[in-house]
Amino acid sequence: LNPYWLHAPTGPLAAGRNGGSRGFQRVKRGWVWNQFFVLEEYMGSDPQYVGKLHTDLDNGESGVKYTLSGDGAGTIFTIDQITGDIHALRSLDREEKPYYTLRAQAVDIETNRPLEPESEFVIKVQDINDNEPKFLEGPYTASVPEMSPVGTYVMKVTATDADDPTYGNSARVVYSILHGQPYFSVDAKTGVIRTALPNMDREMKELYQVLIQAKDMGGQLGGLAGTTTINITLSDVNDNPPRFSKSIFHLRVPESSAVGSAVGRIKAHDLDIGKNAEVEYNIVPGDGGAMFDITTNEHNQEGIIMLKKPLDYETKKAYTFKVEASNAHLDPRFHNFGPFKDTATVKINILDVDEPPVFSKPSYAMDVYEDTPQGTIIGAVTAQDLDAGNSPVRYSIDWKSDLDSFFDIDPVRGTISTNELLDRESIAQHNISVVATKVNNPVLTSRVAVTVHVLDINEFPPELAMPYETFVCESAKVGQVIQVISARDQDLPQHRYPHFWHVTSKNVSLFFFLYSDNTAGVVTLRGGFKRRSQEIYHLPVVIEDGGLQTLSSTGTLTIRVCGCDTDGSLLTCSAEAIFLPVGLSTGALIAILVLIVVLYVGVRRQKKKETLMTSKEDIRDNVIHYDDEGGGEEDTHAFDMGTLRNPKVIKENMFRRDVKPELGLCPRRPVASQNSADISNFISLRLQEHDGDTSAPPYDSLATYAYEGEGSVAESLSSIESVKGETEEDYDYLNEWGPRFKTLDMDVVVPRGTCIDLYLL
Repeated sequence: LNPYWLHAPTGPLAAGRNGGSRGFQRVKRGWVWNQFFVLEEYMGSDPQYVGKLHTDLDNGESGVKYTLSGDGAGTIFTIDQITGDIHALRSLDREEKPYYTLRAQAVDIETNRPLEPESEFVIKVQDINDNEPKFLEGPYTASVPEMSPVGTYVMKVTATDADDPTYGNSARVVYSILHGQPYFSVDAKTGVIRTALPNMDREMKELYQVLIQAKDMGGQLGGLAGTTTINITLSDVNDNPPRFSKSIFHLRVPESSAVGSAVGRIKAHDLDIGKNAEVEYNIVPGDGGAMFDITTNEHNQEGIIMLKKPLDYETKKAYTFKVEASNAHLDPRFHNFGPFKDTATVKINILDVDEPPVFSKPSYAMDVYEDTPQGTIIGAVTAQDLDAGNSPVRYSIDWKSDLDSFFDIDPVRGTISTNELLDRESIAQHNISVVATKVNNPVLTSRVAVTVHVLDINEFPPELAMPYETFVCESAKVGQVIQVISARDQDLPQHRYPHFWHVTSKNVSLFFFLYSDNTAGVVTLRGGFKRRSQEIYHLPVVIEDGGLQTLSSTGTLTIRVCGCDTDGSLLTCSAEAIFLPVGLSTGALIAILVLIVVLYVGVRRQKKKETLMTSKEDIRDNVIHYDDEGGGEEDTHAFDMGTLRNPKVIKENMFRRDVKPELGLCPRRPVASQNSADISNFISLRLQEHDGDTSAPPYDSLATYAYEGEGSVAESLSSIESVKGETEEDYDYLNEWGPRFKTLDMDVVVPRGTCIDLYLL
């Protein structure tokens, strides 16, 4: 089986033996052999013979020795050094190692010198059918749509055989189906699995187990086989319509169910799964369906019936309507199966529930006049028990809405009456809550809002809106509006408009009213008002409203006569102004008042300091500090003397404003100015006297001088140099002039008919 091959030897041994360079030539010979074969899975008791090595240099005299090295030398393979026979020491497996590479050499047995060059050779393990086909990825799972036609591809399986595919039929596999017929088939060469029956229905059987066999040796006897299992699932298609389990559904719903609540559930079953089993529910239009709505529960595909409108057992006790269930996703391949929908009837019976009373109106509004007598009925509320028992109803007012108990209600009839006098000006609107309670079930109550409007009556007379300070200029013209006044009325507009104005006074000849709505203008009927004749006018005003029962009030308007500028601007209305010279302006009046205050303060301080100087204590033991200064030039230049006369109002042959008109004219004297010689002489004289006065205080002080002027025809009116007499003149007639003429500053008494010139020093 394993012959060896002899060839011309090569190498140094051949050259030596042939004489080398001695000229002896022989044909070179050596060895070259084919691969050796060893059968795998050898089961014999003796080592398996592989082959023999031999060289032609071996003449059989035992002069040559053979050696072996390489894969498995000495462990798997051994060689007889004398004969060259090679044996395998153990069984070999081609699938573990298909061949071994070794090296052989022939040497001189005595000298151990190589006789031939070392050569390689191969020992190949010869295959036997010792491995069955295997499905390395099994078991398998696959899916195919239900109702698929015959021959629909399912999947492909592949078995692997470890034997040598190039040697014999050990690795040639053939596929067959052992279990799963007649539903599926397999291609013997390719292992492709296909459907074998039409119209396989998932709803009938969903899972199939198919057993596939792969056999080597071309499927012949003696071949080895391997199997695998394939789990094939039929996927769902929408080939089934939804179906109600019964044709009529009966539901019972209490009439007190809230709108939007679920009142019942129905379900149409679909044998499909997933989206193919999704069901849409719709209420078929009809009389009963308008009260309800239906939605789909996505989790269990139930139809949930929802209440759309309030229920009332007393109105309608039952509702009947139809519900249609249909698939949302249709498969056009199965339209010929029929309509994919189903219809069922729903009957809903309404259950009676004991309900609270119901008012005839959602709210009530009532009107009542203020000051209406206590116990007057202003309106009524009505509530009724709509249940079958028709229980009586009792009424009450929620005390929280009427804390002051303004109203009362009849518990049986529901009439509302006043319990107190109402005042619109205090509370114009009352909001109360009326409670209705069932007699046979007091727990059931209902409420209604009642608004009571308090109506106004004409109970307040109109009056002046405010106290008015009215004045009229002495130079006022006829028809001039000197004041606009308004009225107010606490009543509502229907009782307050229009307002009628009336003047009830002797002064009606002087003024009249021009009115519009609740305002009026005071208009002069003449001109030439004089303060010295009459400073104040009192004008009573009667104001009437426009109510059915007219109310009125009287207000007094005080009109003061005032001095005005030529352009009508107000100058002064004070009582003191009429005693000043005609030309005295407002600025001069202010200057006089300031001077009087300064003089008063100076005198007070001087008296206080003199008290300190006259103390019993020794003045040498006290240090007294004074911060008072005299005004100096400021006392004389504090104002302009020329302002004591107002040139604007100096007119010749005019009556003096400080003398009653009937006394006639009085002689006038020249007006003193700031630079008058007599005033200068008078002041110089008084200063000299003051400087030489040893009793004068040793500090700055304010000195005052009384100077009445010179050249008056009426001689002196001052009390400073008046001659004292035993008898005094009677001045009671001054009382007729009024309180302002009783006393003048500096104790100067002015007789009637005397003209006065006042000078500021």
